[in-house]
Amino acid sequence: MKKRILIFALMLTGISYSFANPTDGITKKAVASLSKDFSNAHNVKWEAKGKYLLATFTLNNDVMFAYYSNDGEFMAIGRNILSDKLPIYQMIELKKNYEGYWISNLFEVNMHNDTYYYVTVENAEQTLVLKSSENGGWEVYSKTSKE
Repeated sequence: MKKRILIFALMLTGISYSFANPTDGITKKAVASLSKDFSNAHNVKWEAKGKYLLATFTLNNDVMFAYYSNDGEFMAIGRNILSDKLPIYQMIELKKNYEGYWISNLFEVNMHNDTYYYVTVENAEQTLVLKSSENGGWEVYSKTSKE
């Protein structure tokens, strides 16, 4: 009986340890930084993205994504938003300059106390990713033709 309890305890410890440890290029420093920066985050999923690490998690019922350097240094935080959450001038500029397009993705990024918006707009011919500019308008970040 004692052997079974010991084996069960070891299995349980091993399973919880495997969930707690970062893998696939995710550094312990980054995991520790996220835990410190966003202590109430849950459902955390990590991805190595070359020169940075991406943590996607839930915080206050919002899906958030945080970017960290491989050294665990916080770089930026972002979240998906609805178009009615855009600043008014950027909403007007978007409607005026991209009238024949529909929004397929929109997110807000905060980096070093500056907030940027990225919106993906599409029509039958192309997909554009726009980045908010400092003057309140939009600049083309990337452009893809549909075929």
